[in-house]
Amino acid sequence: MLITRRLEFDAGHRIPDHKSQCRHLHGHRYAIEITLSGTIINKAGDAANGMVMDFSQVKELAMTHLVGRWDHAFLVYEGDRAIVDFLASIPDHKTVILDRVPTAENLARLAFDCLDAVYRDTYGNQLRLAQVRLYETPNCWADATRPQGD
Repeated sequence: MLITRRLEFDAGHRIPDHKSQCRHLHGHRYAIEITLSGTIINKAGDAANGMVMDFSQVKELAMTHLVGRWDHAFLVYEGDRAIVDFLASIPDHKTVILDRVPTAENLARLAFDCLDAVYRDTYGNQLRLAQVRLYETPNCWADATRPQGD
């Protein structure tokens, strides 16, 4: 069984080597869809009976481990020194320094890698993170999926 929870957050970024508009500082209303696979829990009296995972817990874990950190932050590549240094000069600025350029593809992979261990076998029902879909705009997204055989 597959289940998906969608969350939204706002964040700024820039793609420093881009040859068009994306090289400028800008922001997005991102959406992230977290898809989990697992068997349906069949335990009478258990709050999760009939579920793969309670959607409220999917949200809570995502907010704690990823979305809360990225929401209203500026996501910046550590090699983009001009912007890293500029953001460091702003007192109490919410900045997330990344080891790669914050493209939709890279953010989707980072999100998958961050959340993978968070959901693994939470209920003892072979629960696994199957996919993270990150929407940069309503019409553009990237999917990070579990590697084959993993």
